[in-house]
Amino acid sequence: MSRIGFHASHEQISPRQLLTDVQHAERAGFDMAMCSDHLYPWSARQGHSGYAWSWLGAALATTDLTLGCVSAPGQRYHPVVHAQRIATLGQMFPGRFWVALGSGENINEHVTGEVWPRKEIRTRRLEESVEVIRRLLAGEEVSHDGLVGVDRARIWETADPAPLLVGPAVSVGSAARVAAWADGLVTINQPVETLRELLAAYRDAGGRGRTSLQIHLSWAPTQEEAERIAVDQWRSNVFSEPVNWDTATTEGFDVASEHVGLDVVRESVRISHDLGRHREWLAEYADLGFDDLYLHHVGQEQEAFIDAFSEEVLPALR
Repeated sequence: MSRIGFHASHEQISPRQLLTDVQHAERAGFDMAMCSDHLYPWSARQGHSGYAWSWLGAALATTDLTLGCVSAPGQRYHPVVHAQRIATLGQMFPGRFWVALGSGENINEHVTGEVWPRKEIRTRRLEESVEVIRRLLAGEEVSHDGLVGVDRARIWETADPAPLLVGPAVSVGSAARVAAWADGLVTINQPVETLRELLAAYRDAGGRGRTSLQIHLSWAPTQEEAERIAVDQWRSNVFSEPVNWDTATTEGFDVASEHVGLDVVRESVRISHDLGRHREWLAEYADLGFDDLYLHHVGQEQEAFIDAFSEEVLPALR
């Protein structure tokens, strides 16, 4: 049976409100939570981007949930600094924090003034960063010369157990590649056959640990409102690579998505006012073999979604 989690979207909601939302999700019966880690929102209509790591400390301290974060070491975050904050949360909240380490998006990373590398270099930089972070979490002193540079680094607060370093992957090829180092897999909703292939590629390449699926959905009491929310809030998030990785500004995403309509958004967001339809979609994802499902209602108001799914969706899935 899949566990059901709540996704906290920092690009869409203020950190103060998100803290209230994740506490509400725990009371409503969600099993765990995860969050994004952005410097910029995908659209000016979203209008937020709090610092995820401050929020994570507060969320872990005020709930009993396990929480995770999707984050990118290597450019905006030096891997040594990243390892220190990962270890600190792991030491404060043993066994309750994990982090998915990705290669990042230009919209968040260009602020350093460094060149945004092409994809294959970003992937190698990520893998070097993962190696550095894992060794630091194990208590080693680390020096490293490569796409990231480290000089005699050590972190003095280590966690037992060490937080899981999860691999985020959207493509089948990426899933197979992260299997070499990841303690688990996280991906996003895509066509069912693609997800089936992605899971198989991860396991066939030796991938270990739990597999997680973040599901973008839009629910409201009426179909019209559910559709309006999805198009307003998520039409800037429907692009595949290289647009999603390489676009540098929020304004760029807003211009690119100006003429994106409902039919295109439906390819990325499960949209329905019918809670029974949402139950069917989630059951289908669970049947693929995902251990954890994280529900992301793409609206900025989470209270009604949490209550409705707590009463009508979560019990049926269990």
